[in-house]
Amino acid sequence: MNILSLFPAVPLLMMLGLWVSRNTKQIHAVMVAGSSVLLGLAVALVFIFLGMRADGQTAEMLLTDSFMWYKPLNIEYAVGVDGISVAMILLSAIIVFTGTFASWKMKDGVKEFFMWFCLLSVGVFGFFISVDLFTMFMFYEVALIPMYLLIGVWGTGKKEYSAMKLTLMLMGGSALILIGILGIYFGSGATTMNLNEIAALHNIPVEMQRIWFPIIFIGFGVLGALFPFHTWSPDGHASAPTAVSMLHAGVLMKLGGYGCFRIAMYLLPEAAQELSWIFIILTTISVVYGAFSACVQTDLKYINAYSSVSHCGLVLFAILMMNTTAATGAVLQMLSHGLMTALFFALIGMIYGRTHTRDIRELSGLMKIMPFLSVCYVIAGLANLGLPGLSGFVAEMTIFNGAFMINDTFHRVVTIIACTSIVITAVYILRLVGKILYGTCTNPEHLKLTDATWDERLAVIVLIVAIAGLGLFPLWMSDLISESVLPVISHILN
Repeated sequence: MNILSLFPAVPLLMMLGLWVSRNTKQIHAVMVAGSSVLLGLAVALVFIFLGMRADGQTAEMLLTDSFMWYKPLNIEYAVGVDGISVAMILLSAIIVFTGTFASWKMKDGVKEFFMWFCLLSVGVFGFFISVDLFTMFMFYEVALIPMYLLIGVWGTGKKEYSAMKLTLMLMGGSALILIGILGIYFGSGATTMNLNEIAALHNIPVEMQRIWFPIIFIGFGVLGALFPFHTWSPDGHASAPTAVSMLHAGVLMKLGGYGCFRIAMYLLPEAAQELSWIFIILTTISVVYGAFSACVQTDLKYINAYSSVSHCGLVLFAILMMNTTAATGAVLQMLSHGLMTALFFALIGMIYGRTHTRDIRELSGLMKIMPFLSVCYVIAGLANLGLPGLSGFVAEMTIFNGAFMINDTFHRVVTIIACTSIVITAVYILRLVGKILYGTCTNPEHLKLTDATWDERLAVIVLIVAIAGLGLFPLWMSDLISESVLPVISHILN
């Protein structure tokens, strides 16, 4: 079996193991074993991919494999990866592994929760390894469907409302994606749905591209929190259980940026060049609006959710700049934000599990009570505001450098406007850290609380090591990504 097919296969086997598990101990054993295997496979994939590149294999996609699924529409199960896919698979494996430990203390419906969690993982991994448009769409749907139950059943607050809102908006986006994919397939006259083969034909009329490009970009942009289609995101994040928030913000939202780049931009290049200015304006609004909205929130999860709108807006903003530097920064931002926001949501869940509140007006002096969690929260905040040495700085500076390289007034003005988000982010992060971690604890009940347990420490340390690793040693990942970004950008511009 191709190593890529193991990534959706392992979560399916985990679901089978969960099905026959009789108690929580067995459930935890299945999840730890399965998530560890996924993480090991992802690390092995990185080394295999780098080894193949070092051996001189220059094909755009490596480790390819395919077989026919549905002949009348030429739908194949076709897999392959480039540097972008490899980076996203590694991110997904890290989040699944840490999300398992972040959910260690779950009491109700543990088996069912983890089964839906694994199904979500199947969709995410399947999407990133697919190169057939319809297969990508199928895995995309598999990733979205479990969100409704994971939030609606195991969530908190307005969970039913949030789950329904999220599902309806993302399914609306899915409908647009399906229409766009079929438009591309029939418009290109292709005899395959393989995206690389359709791109090689490069024969979709510009008039048709003008129709399909905004449809597909908006369809994926809904999941990427594109303004004004972002409103599901804060409610969904705020109501989701900890591990689901981690996987949702850390990985699922990256499907949006990945799809915009891999399908909308790559397959419809002329329309992308003509219409990009419209979406650049919308993404600039996302970046600044998300940061300002985070400033006025009082719920820890809503603060991080609006911060995610801002940071995911940067991903789409960079993709639309259509140069190698900015697009490399976009993928680095997907990695960085995935790790940072997963760390934030994990820590928020751990703090909420002890204090039973996420209202920052009711929290203070936590540094003395739970120093480990508090220090980790500071690290997450510093990564979020772009401190040098952590992943946020590398990603954002690459994006802004690439965007400012475009020598015209429009692109430079929107880049400067987007740059203001760094200052706004610093304001709300530093205010938040000062408010909840320092000063005197005003609630006597909080003085009895305990610090992180071993499972929580493991999840948090893995994420911090990844954030620091990407921040301190970014070149190997940057090179891995830029080699794969270059042919896509060249195709868009030629």
